[in-house]
Amino acid sequence: MKKILLVGNGAREHVIAEALKKSPQDVSLIAYGKAKNPGIAKLADRYEIGPLDEFSALKKLALEEKPDFAIVGPDDPIADGCVDALLEVEVRSMAPLATVARLESSKSFTRDLLEKYEIPGNPKFKVFTSNEGMAEFIEELGGEYVIKADGLMGGKGVKVSGEHIDNVEEGIEWAGKCIEKFGRVIFEEKFVGEEFSLMCFCDGKTIIPMPAIQDHKRAHNGDTGPNTGGMGTYSDANHLLPFIKPEDVAKAIEITQKTAKALFDETGCEFKGIMYGGFIATTKGLGLIEFNARFGDPEAMNVLPILKSDFVTLCEHVIDGTLHLYDARFEHKATVCKYVVPEGYPENPVKGEKIEVGEIPEGVKMYYASVDERDDGIYMSGSRALAFVGIADTISEAEKIAASALSSVSGQVFYRDDIGTDALIQKRIDHMKELRG
Repeated sequence: MKKILLVGNGAREHVIAEALKKSPQDVSLIAYGKAKNPGIAKLADRYEIGPLDEFSALKKLALEEKPDFAIVGPDDPIADGCVDALLEVEVRSMAPLATVARLESSKSFTRDLLEKYEIPGNPKFKVFTSNEGMAEFIEELGGEYVIKADGLMGGKGVKVSGEHIDNVEEGIEWAGKCIEKFGRVIFEEKFVGEEFSLMCFCDGKTIIPMPAIQDHKRAHNGDTGPNTGGMGTYSDANHLLPFIKPEDVAKAIEITQKTAKALFDETGCEFKGIMYGGFIATTKGLGLIEFNARFGDPEAMNVLPILKSDFVTLCEHVIDGTLHLYDARFEHKATVCKYVVPEGYPENPVKGEKIEVGEIPEGVKMYYASVDERDDGIYMSGSRALAFVGIADTISEAEKIAASALSSVSGQVFYRDDIGTDALIQKRIDHMKELRG
């Protein structure tokens, strides 16, 4: 029997738990999170609730259970040294140590790394520790720019001129708040194109790419409203996307491979886990928006349900540094994931409200996210609540399957119903055709 410790209690961790239990090996799952996720609770042999911002309770659990390995799902504990803490009690993890997890937790570290090792994909950028020189750099960028907080902000630490920022003064004011919080802020050239996510299994030397995915950060239909942690995603049966070319993905793989090597050369530490790049296809080539150091959420729900290889064995090869001896095979299926979130999310969400989940249509996969199961039902925390996934031969069919379950949730919630639709995808195709001539 394999005993595996899973850290985290969101939808990403729910689908990770499902993938682990789907293994042909006999798996005993030990779960640890800050709230009780009903989906994970059904799959776990033991479920402990405790903090994710300090690790004494987690280390105590690890010492009691002595798992074969751990998987840490969320970004904050990874950045805060959860993997390092578990290693202190001789538990290795399918997640990176804090020094290489800076790939996600420090945007300036990543930009500097790519520049130093001459890895393609960087925009023109500048790191600031005070407001001095910001206005001049904005002018140098032609008034089109992106501001990034140099720390983790749950997918909400990026502001784009013309979308989230109306004028230079507003941009500098927000940048000042980022400096107050993290000590520095990054201004970047604004990429124009279409974005996609490419997650890779990485053992520090070898990488294995997963299917390409498009994420939708904006809260409301038509890509309007504030940025969120992600309202939904889709992937195509050919593991590409309708608006990108095979060479776009090949370039993304090359950038990821070079970054893995650069991380080791820079730190002497191998990155073991999921190296997840947010890329953008532009007229000037492929740009890197950011790297993350864990499975994406929702992206994990697009790839893990169609993973054909044994996920447990795959994790072990990542941890052992023997990924070159294994392969990750995925079904040639399209997937669409749609999130149901609390009213007011992300800026002023309702919290502590109960939701009811009715009968889920056949063929739909449901994952519990930021909820808490109590004796009298399921309560929302204020972040994303439930995710529905459709899997089919085409994106259009998968979208219809996922959408069929949205109305089954009652309570103070809303969702985007345009993600994965033919109309929205056609806009992406037309945009890239226009850019590429």
